[in-house]
Amino acid sequence: MVQKFFLHEQIMSSNPHSALLTTKPSLSSVYSGDMLPPEITPLEFITLRDSAAPPVLLDVREPWEFATASLPKSTLIPMNEIPSRANTELDPDQPIVVLCHHGARSLSVTMFLRNLGFDHVQSLIGGIDQWSRTIDPSIPRY
Repeated sequence: MVQKFFLHEQIMSSNPHSALLTTKPSLSSVYSGDMLPPEITPLEFITLRDSAAPPVLLDVREPWEFATASLPKSTLIPMNEIPSRANTELDPDQPIVVLCHHGARSLSVTMFLRNLGFDHVQSLIGGIDQWSRTIDPSIPRY
């Protein structure tokens, strides 16, 4: 619990307006440098997932959530384990899409990883709940 709070506080202190984002930029938007927008829509993720070099799908929910509902080919690293596992289990040069329940934890983890030098990481907008509501209703909602 302390690690989770610390991670959230570190992210919020580096980007105090992250919770206030109301517009969701698309991948086709123009950004300075090579930085991707911090969030990606489910439809944009489908395009990436079906490409020749799909991104890693990083699920940061708890194991019981993952067991309840998950997407194929996703890697589970709960949010509180990201600080200790990120640099040993994730490649900072590999595109990564982070997934949680509704998108808040995944956005926090996205910003945390970007602060560590993972420039190709994005949060899936709306999380698995949005995925279930708009893309695949066979994925259970909880």
